[in-house]
Amino acid sequence: MLQPGDTIGILGGGQLGRMMALAAAKLGLHCHVFCPDPHSPAFAVTAYSTCANYEDYNALEQFAEQVACVTYEFENIPAPTVEFLRGRIPVLPGDQVLKTSQDRLTEKTFFQSIGIPTAGFAEINSAEELKSAAQTLGLPALVKTRRFGYDGKGQIFLKPETDLDSAWETLGDLPAILEAYVPFEREISVITARNAQGQTATYDIAENVHRNQILHTTTIPAAISAEIAQEARRIGETVANALEYVGVLAVELFLLPEGYAQRLVANEMAPRVHNSGHWTESACTVSQFEQHIRAVAGWPLGDTTRHSDCVMTNLIGQDIADWPNLTAEPGGAFHSYGKAEIRDGRKMGHINRISPKTNA
Repeated sequence: MLQPGDTIGILGGGQLGRMMALAAAKLGLHCHVFCPDPHSPAFAVTAYSTCANYEDYNALEQFAEQVACVTYEFENIPAPTVEFLRGRIPVLPGDQVLKTSQDRLTEKTFFQSIGIPTAGFAEINSAEELKSAAQTLGLPALVKTRRFGYDGKGQIFLKPETDLDSAWETLGDLPAILEAYVPFEREISVITARNAQGQTATYDIAENVHRNQILHTTTIPAAISAEIAQEARRIGETVANALEYVGVLAVELFLLPEGYAQRLVANEMAPRVHNSGHWTESACTVSQFEQHIRAVAGWPLGDTTRHSDCVMTNLIGQDIADWPNLTAEPGGAFHSYGKAEIRDGRKMGHINRISPKTNA
């Protein structure tokens, strides 16, 4: 168990690392951020930082000597980096978690192995395999690279009229997965924390809306029944326990319409704090960021009780320029990520708009 004054290493210096470091400071813990980008927003809120490539083993060696454990803010960390560090210091969550979540085919196979339903899928390694799988699964469908995709990157929505040869070429001739289209009525997510002692804590279920394949809003509570909410919680905790997970984990789910045998199917998981959990900063006593720090530090998990309803809205690109009005909103909690450059499609911040808690 870490003590106040100890230092946690964080791989990745984006907004998630920044918010984890802020939460750690509240608990009296320090953070040391390791990231190759000299403009990383997390550097601005930590006393300790290393700007070096993830393959710089001399820098990683020094980093490991200065921290009590290591966690990460994104899942696409090079495997050799994690292997190097875990030979010297605890890396939480573990590398098996990364291996599962970094590959969409491995991830879907894992879900099914623990009894969690998914949309139909098929492994794709060529244009011919794409055509064959499209006949089997039907179109529309989604073809995605197996690795390194996020916020809509590395995926193509295939319609019945789509030229599959061109789609495969556009994808870059990379190992891929074809996923059957799911006629969902809502997208929801479950945020679950687990510590090394096996204690779990799950937040209320949130409902997500995407624009241009980037999360636009997360609304809490989700407009779902108590039975669906309970099943979503069970899925989150089943995944966390099966992976012997330590930290905060997000599982994105599709809610299918009435009449389907399985109402919830898993889309994907993220082995880290998640965009759809930002609402916990303003509507819960203990945020997802503090919860993650508690878990990797070996501390008891905090209370996930929600004291308010909330709508979290991502501030994308030029949205952040409206900060004078956003910061003046009654009931609004504005959070800027401190990024120096505004770019279209870039997450620049978010605002949590809270209101009195309903009974849902």
